[in-house]
Amino acid sequence: MNIIFLLLLLLSSTVGAEHLLGLPELEIPADNPLTNEKIALGKRLFNDARLSQDGTISCASCHQLDNGFADDVPKARGIGGKLGTRNTPTLLNAAYFNSFFHDGRAHTLEQQAVGPMLNPVEHGLSSEQQIVQIVLDDSEYKTAFAVAFAIPPAQLSITHISQAIASYQRTLIAGDSAFDRYYFGRDKSALSESAARGLRVFRRKGNCANCHEISWNQALFSDNRFYNIGIGMDKLNDKLPAFTALVLQGTRQQAEAMLSAEQLSTLGRFRVTGVMQDIGKFKTPILRNIALTAPYMHDGSIQTLTEVVDYYDKGGHKNRFLDAAIFPLKLTAQEKQDLLEFMLSLTSSNLEDFSK
Repeated sequence: MNIIFLLLLLLSSTVGAEHLLGLPELEIPADNPLTNEKIALGKRLFNDARLSQDGTISCASCHQLDNGFADDVPKARGIGGKLGTRNTPTLLNAAYFNSFFHDGRAHTLEQQAVGPMLNPVEHGLSSEQQIVQIVLDDSEYKTAFAVAFAIPPAQLSITHISQAIASYQRTLIAGDSAFDRYYFGRDKSALSESAARGLRVFRRKGNCANCHEISWNQALFSDNRFYNIGIGMDKLNDKLPAFTALVLQGTRQQAEAMLSAEQLSTLGRFRVTGVMQDIGKFKTPILRNIALTAPYMHDGSIQTLTEVVDYYDKGGHKNRFLDAAIFPLKLTAQEKQDLLEFMLSLTSSNLEDFSK
């Protein structure tokens, strides 16, 4: 039997990650090499609504191709029409992140893949074993896992399932935008005059590149760090003094008990680290394909890119934890328009490939 599964492993075809203009080389974890078999299996799992409590929600329900692998609603919808507390982040180029979810509570794509399945609002499954059993009940899955991982059904675990989904997500690489052709490809005709001016605003007066980084040979448009930009902090205003006082007294559990689910969500990175200065901090989102992923911010509270620019131009929503990088920009109407044109140039040319 071991010889059979060894042969299956040898037959699986290891593949490399695609490298597109404007993006760095992608590191593949040594314990989860990328193979065609795992990618195909992960894509099927990603689109399988049986991996939810009522059979209605798949990963693809919220991460939709037409919306840049995000969705078009302020907050994610889960089983039974339940609403979450945060906006669905894009999965495009998520393979480059070093933390996942808006608050960074997962450290790998493999950890991220399982989280929504066990969330009572999203997929609503009760345990990792329930996920495994759903897969085992499908004979085609059992065969596919045997080929992809060279294991008999009795050895199938949540690790194999998460590795398959993560393998598929590592193929969602989107670069080669008009910006990339202009900046890295040296094609000065790739951007309009307005978008080219917008790039200068983005890197200088707009202070955008402080967090949405551009380097000389690649641009993720995210520094993978966390900031309080003021979004949602008005929801905490009345309770923040009492909350912080309790935290300082070492009674964090008591402090969190006084907040609603929405207020708890607004705490952001704090709920992961317990560090007071992390209150209201959320991860810098990637800006590639930003034109496809409205509404914006971690709570989906801003509907358009025009409103996003206006929000930053005014210096965000003041609060005691507001990051020093957020301040009034005093942009002109032309500079705002140019900045918008630049962000529209960040849409990738290879998005149709993901529909195949």
